[in-house]
Amino acid sequence: MTHGVLFLCVANSARSQMAEGIARSLAGDRVPIQSAGSAPSGVNPLAARVVSEIGIDISGQRSKSVGEIDRAAVDTVITLCAEEVCPVYLGGARRLHWPLPDPAGRGGSEEESLERFRAVRDELRRRISAWLEAEGLARREETKS
Repeated sequence: MTHGVLFLCVANSARSQMAEGIARSLAGDRVPIQSAGSAPSGVNPLAARVVSEIGIDISGQRSKSVGEIDRAAVDTVITLCAEEVCPVYLGGARRLHWPLPDPAGRGGSEEESLERFRAVRDELRRRISAWLEAEGLARREETKS
């Protein structure tokens, strides 16, 4: 079972920020969750917007470099890079790679950009939910009597 997860990409602005927020929402306080990048560039406003559409607030998150991460709290690293070179995490951790396209930086209209962000958000939610379930970390809905 995982005891701490790090979502890693280059800019720590979109994919890894959405992943951090979604994972925190799905796992609650069952596992420490962090995100970082090799060249942090600020949280993309469209990332914050599309996760807010599913009830997740990442406005308190910020882009972080890998050097800022508490390595003692990480035993699983999930890289999210697809078309770019992923940063290397030198700590001793299990590594998973989920290549997802970067929804930022492809141009087009705002609606086209939002659709790319939503597609990545939905895929992250699907993968994170399945992964947390497999790890025994998914938050269970409390049943009402």
